[in-house]
Amino acid sequence: MNPCKKFLLFFFLAAAPLFAQENMLCVGHYWTEDEANLKMKEFASTWHDKASWEKRAAMIKQGIIKGMQLDKMPKSDGNFNPVIRNSREMDGYIVENIAIESFPGFYVTGNLYRPIDESKKHPAMLCPHGHLKDKRFTDFMQWRSAVFARMGAVVFAYDMIGYGESQQIEHKNPIALLLQTYNSLRVLDYLLSRPDVDGSRVGMTGGSGGGTQTFILSAIDERITASAPVVQVSAHFFGGCVCESGMPVHKSASHQTNNVEIAALCAPRPLLMISNGADWTRNTPRVEYPYVQKVYALYDAEHRAENVHLPAEKHDYAYSKRTAAYNFFAHNLRLRSRNIPYDDGYIEDFVKILSKEELRVFPDDAARPANELTDVGEIIKYLKLKL
Repeated sequence: MNPCKKFLLFFFLAAAPLFAQENMLCVGHYWTEDEANLKMKEFASTWHDKASWEKRAAMIKQGIIKGMQLDKMPKSDGNFNPVIRNSREMDGYIVENIAIESFPGFYVTGNLYRPIDESKKHPAMLCPHGHLKDKRFTDFMQWRSAVFARMGAVVFAYDMIGYGESQQIEHKNPIALLLQTYNSLRVLDYLLSRPDVDGSRVGMTGGSGGGTQTFILSAIDERITASAPVVQVSAHFFGGCVCESGMPVHKSASHQTNNVEIAALCAPRPLLMISNGADWTRNTPRVEYPYVQKVYALYDAEHRAENVHLPAEKHDYAYSKRTAAYNFFAHNLRLRSRNIPYDDGYIEDFVKILSKEELRVFPDDAARPANELTDVGEIIKYLKLKL
């Protein structure tokens, strides 16, 4: 074989796995709304009772885990090495700046909002966020986190990769979906390791890309006991960022699914889908929610799957959506909603909005851990991933 043919053969053999993976990606508006509606009917025809659904559910769950190579990640076994700084007592809650080690050399940065009463165990809340610069520091995130804390939850609000203080690598990298899911898993493990947390009451909620993080972790980890993905569960939209659809978690050579079925893997645990009329969740009452209800009906748990649809609203996690989440988690995690001032609606103005500088766990680059991994290729090599 001449050198040219040898090179071409080597190139195609080396590139084949990458091409195969890209062929399995379902990105953004992968289907039209009409196509998605037909697909939901097709999916529904593959199961007819609890046993057949659970067989399909197991396949979908394995598709997520294998597709993002979560099974290749280090076993999560403690070693969080938490850095907790600047504990401040506010009006009915405490705020702390925190970082934990996700795996050696890679960190999750965020804030802990927790109740003042340290004499008993409290529910836990994971609060990831969506795509907005410095989103963790925004008033929206602070209101949500502080209200949950004053209601009685230990809340971990944490950065997306490449956002806020999570600046080790850029957000748009080929393993963003894997790293963010693993970070969420580590946040969950950390919260459950705390002596002030009741592991039987664990909630998770986020909007947009934070909604994706919410339904992904809720699908694969049953320790999330109540889940509220906001403005993200869609039959036709698969997430437009690599952190949502950049790895083959929706499709393989043997299966096809979408985010509706992934959200439905939460069954029979309490699930709240919040939707609106201005984005890809506009069909939720007619397409996505009925499918989820059919799954919950298999467990006689229709009352545990809820949809709050706000047709006049847009793609955000604004007050009306937060109010729905407060009520949902107050009921399902037994939080004390009476701790929040109320006058024809929850009053959030007791929350003191802190500055970015006040919320940072690492005030400058000199304070960051010396062992940080800062190259995606280095991380892929360290984790022994095959892409």
